[in-house]
Amino acid sequence: MGMTKKEFKQEFQQRLRENYAMEVGEAKAPELFNTLGAVLKAKYSNDWRDTWKNYLVKKQKQVYYFSIEFLPGKMLKSNLLNMGMLNMVRDALAEMDINLEELADVERDMALGNGGLGRLASCFMDSIASGGFPGNGNGIRYDYGLFKQRFVDGYQVELPDEWLRSGNIWELRRDSKAVNVRVGGNVYMKEVKKGRLEPVYEHARVLRAVPYDTGMVGYDNGVVNTMRLWSVEIPASEEDKYQSIQRRRELEDLTAVLYPDDSNESGRITRLTQEYFFVSAGIQSIIRYYKQLNVPMTRLSEYIAIHINDTHPALCIPEMMRVLMDEERLTWEQAWDTTVKVMSYTNHTIMAEALEKWSIDLMQRTVPRMYQIIEEIDRRYVQKMSDIHESDLVDRTRIIKDGQVHMAHMAIIGSYSTNGVAKLHSDLLKSVVLHDFYVIYPDRFNNKTNGITHRRWSQLANEPLSNVLDETIGKTWRKNPSDLKLLMNYQNNEAVLEKLAQAKQTNKQVLADYIHDKTSVEVSANAIFDVQIKRLHAYKRQLMNLMHIIKLYLDLKDNPSHPMQPRVFIFGAKAAPSYAYAKTIIKCINETANLINNDPDIKDRLKIIFLENYNVSLAEKIIPASDVSEQISLASKEASGTSNMKLMLNGAVTVATLDGANVEIRNAVGDENIYIFGLTEKEVYQYYENKQYSSIRLYEENAVIQRVLNTFIDGTIPNIIYEGREIFDSLIKYNDEYFVLRDFESYTKAQEQIDQAYADQKKWQKISLINISNAGRFSADDTVRRYAEDIWNIETIASHAKKKE
Repeated sequence: MGMTKKEFKQEFQQRLRENYAMEVGEAKAPELFNTLGAVLKAKYSNDWRDTWKNYLVKKQKQVYYFSIEFLPGKMLKSNLLNMGMLNMVRDALAEMDINLEELADVERDMALGNGGLGRLASCFMDSIASGGFPGNGNGIRYDYGLFKQRFVDGYQVELPDEWLRSGNIWELRRDSKAVNVRVGGNVYMKEVKKGRLEPVYEHARVLRAVPYDTGMVGYDNGVVNTMRLWSVEIPASEEDKYQSIQRRRELEDLTAVLYPDDSNESGRITRLTQEYFFVSAGIQSIIRYYKQLNVPMTRLSEYIAIHINDTHPALCIPEMMRVLMDEERLTWEQAWDTTVKVMSYTNHTIMAEALEKWSIDLMQRTVPRMYQIIEEIDRRYVQKMSDIHESDLVDRTRIIKDGQVHMAHMAIIGSYSTNGVAKLHSDLLKSVVLHDFYVIYPDRFNNKTNGITHRRWSQLANEPLSNVLDETIGKTWRKNPSDLKLLMNYQNNEAVLEKLAQAKQTNKQVLADYIHDKTSVEVSANAIFDVQIKRLHAYKRQLMNLMHIIKLYLDLKDNPSHPMQPRVFIFGAKAAPSYAYAKTIIKCINETANLINNDPDIKDRLKIIFLENYNVSLAEKIIPASDVSEQISLASKEASGTSNMKLMLNGAVTVATLDGANVEIRNAVGDENIYIFGLTEKEVYQYYENKQYSSIRLYEENAVIQRVLNTFIDGTIPNIIYEGREIFDSLIKYNDEYFVLRDFESYTKAQEQIDQAYADQKKWQKISLINISNAGRFSADDTVRRYAEDIWNIETIASHAKKKE
């Protein structure tokens, strides 16, 4: 993708004239950004075309990654980096008196995800392309995504995230690839020949699924894969059925937002329809492509792998069955054998209540043909397994039971692989959450610990650190993150430690300036920046973090000279709109922030900053500046976590329970370079078994806990009369579901150790270096390679070409 600076400037100026009839000096940032995006897209379009043509001509096996979320963040600088043009373009723009960062600020984050699930999917898209693997994403082109978070009087308020208001320079609308999707109505089977039944649809609603493709540019390898996102429209043949604005809006709402509120039936129908919509469109698109290969349908698994990312796309299984039987005329046995060989599934949760289920009635009314097929899958499963296993085991694992369709059960039964996303998570799936299925299908279960793209989270997000790494260990780490291990040779080199500390200080000052600009609160870059950034959920225990902050505040009020390092506690989190308890925690954090930040006795020794609308771009500002990484979920509840990996890569020191990937981080850095506290997963399960946990006893016996909790109800924290009582009752009256009080004392001791370590800056810098050095093992490039080898059975383009020679 080579281009000289002179060629780039000429192309840039020419496109600006063609598209806007302007010269560089007349254009503003939006025109300049769109022009730069157009130049880049034109530059990689040939590689994009050649990549998919190569897959087609060589009939190379491809993976299709189905995910309800993708969270790519901004793509301008990522594309520049992967195309090898970042520094050249930055210099060329500067020569035209244009600041690249100002153009990057114009781009809006693609609002296609919520948190870790969507970010992982996007990391995988980048790593699949960068590894030279044939792979595609399949999801939904949301008009507004999740929501834009604002705080009003301390409360979370959800506003539409109009990320598409100015268009999306990176996408291509593919009208010729649109497909129709049928939902609702009634379906019955009609015999068309002796022994052959075909479905007849009555009163079904026909939706037009239009794909928008975005190129996924590989790192320095000329590979450009495709992320395909589907948008809903009214087919021309159905126009007369949508004669009112309300009817049209009901249809358009289908791809309006991520995770429609499912606290009412209307929302549940929208959510289920949404899931079937992108699954059906994606499966139809895959089969259309496959037919060009002129290979029998029964050999589909030799050329296609479909990955189900969490349960939202689990309808891939019955939809593939529908297409193979109803449209391609395969027998049930042929279709089922083919489907199972194509599908693989990643489970992302340990919490059984989070495994998706739909009522039979809702599914019959919303996706009737899907329910018919699921019912038959379930019947045959029971029939087959009853000859092998005890009836109780079969009954517990069937897809349809207790009036509900269990999507995780279907994903496991209808696929050849089920993986967890951290060793502890995968072990718990086998031993606890999905133990019954492990008994039935032991060979299907495996682990693939999550990973992150070091390109975005170090090379792009943290250029000061990346430059120090280049100077110290060379640049090979940029392609091979495992080479970060070379940094271990410098753990006692004071010059290198000082450079790393300076890079951190630079990032902290940038974040401090941003905080002041957004909140008007001044924070000191010399304080410990203590960070918890993740979805707001009770099991992630932002509440325990808040309780510790309150303890520190009370200590300082008692003794203004109380020995402690100054700290800035930084939160970033969204609560689901219908998750009232999580929103209560947000309110309490914000009101505690108002109390502490405005208390003249505290000065700069303690601050709380809750930054609004946490997203990828905000994470890119926070993570490089972080000193402490809060990974404090109750052991056995977090599947993996990826913020822990990003913060580690950027030199933050982790305070953590032995949950998710924290276990593997500890194994990587050693006990002395991470601060572990709290119950283990075995101790948590012991409490579940013996039912002897008593939060009221902890409250009555521990004066510190008692004093901290009382602040929620005694007026110490203003403006939380109702919210404070809700928090207090959840911990005392309802017995503290996530054992916050049980782990609190251990947590405060770990925090004291962090305070002492930070006071010794040489020791702290060494711990930070050791964390950076060992972050290479959590590369998404390596994770994807393991998926490719162990699950998808796909080869790199280069390996496939060599075999063909």
